[in-house]
Amino acid sequence: MTNDNIMKLVCTQSELNTNLSLVSRAIPSRPTHPVLGNVLLAADSELQRVQLTAFDLSLGIQTSFNAVVETGGKIAIPAKLLNDIVSRLPEGEITLTSESTTVDTEAEADSIKITLTSASGRYQMRGMNAEEFPPLPQIKDGVALELPVEALMEGLRGSLFATSADETKQVLTGVHLTMQQENLEFAATDGHRLAVVQTTNQNTTDDESDTAAVAEASDTSPLELTLPARALRELERMLGMSQPNDNVALHFEQGQIVFEGGGHRLTSRTLEGQYPAYRKLIPDSFIRQITIERRQLLSAVERIAVLADQKNNVIKFSIDNVEEQIKLSVEAQDVGSGQESMSAQISGEGLEIAFNVKYLIDGLKALSTSDIQMQINEANTPVILTPLGGIKMTYLIMPVQIRS
Repeated sequence: MTNDNIMKLVCTQSELNTNLSLVSRAIPSRPTHPVLGNVLLAADSELQRVQLTAFDLSLGIQTSFNAVVETGGKIAIPAKLLNDIVSRLPEGEITLTSESTTVDTEAEADSIKITLTSASGRYQMRGMNAEEFPPLPQIKDGVALELPVEALMEGLRGSLFATSADETKQVLTGVHLTMQQENLEFAATDGHRLAVVQTTNQNTTDDESDTAAVAEASDTSPLELTLPARALRELERMLGMSQPNDNVALHFEQGQIVFEGGGHRLTSRTLEGQYPAYRKLIPDSFIRQITIERRQLLSAVERIAVLADQKNNVIKFSIDNVEEQIKLSVEAQDVGSGQESMSAQISGEGLEIAFNVKYLIDGLKALSTSDIQMQINEANTPVILTPLGGIKMTYLIMPVQIRS
């Protein structure tokens, strides 16, 4: 046993709790190896900082915070137990100490005793040797980029909701990221709808060779990769703790990506497989255009959705180009029916078209501007929703066939 297992530090309950909550999301519910059910705690007496790491061999989250470290060291602590205790402790200072205890039986190795002391009580648990904890992937020779937090957040907010939850369609459970020198494009589809967001990438890489690598790639073909939605939801949560004008460093190579910024680090495997050629799905031109107030439409759809039949979950739009009105209607067998109407700017002929309520609501929530445009050709061809001003986003939704 190394002296790494002897440790003493003092930190606040809120700091430990916040950072534990963040990393614990990378703890697998059924660990393939006992040590993966632990969080790795490393205390540095020189830097006076504590680092927490969780890793399920696919997603890794690492974070750090200030603490008074009397004796530095590293230990692996049962994540769920630690989280459950710390989250229930009162606010104020927590002292964490660890020491090796020799176990008599030859079959069992030495164990590590961890003690948590707060103003209200004292808790003890057993830890594991830090050497058993697998290291997070390091990327030495991959491409490096600096991305604005705001651009990343914007792209994730406008695309993550459209990913597929069907694990058999592996590549569709992620967001496809296309990186060029000045633009970032996020795309997500589950086969029924498609969300595409374009944001500006103010590329500020210090390393000239890295900048050259991105420039070279984007001159010929852009850098493209598909990242699991699960990892990106954790990234979104992590970015929420940063300032909007901060930057995040991104390092990637075949099969692996690392995001670093604001004392946090997230590593993830990329998804294998060819992402669909989604740009080909977006029509070049439209014969009908509707401009409408987004919140008014969203509120009306949410009200009327109460009556949507669980089996088909369909809402019908009757577009009246003479009165410049949209009438929404829902017919739920054995339940009842509902109708709403609102004014809109309409160009092109009238039409009856139907949508899946959930897909429509998801899209209207993600489009963040006050007015939006709906672009339609026919009742059975893709419909595009775009925000007027603000974020550069395209939301494609397939209409539902209306049964006569």
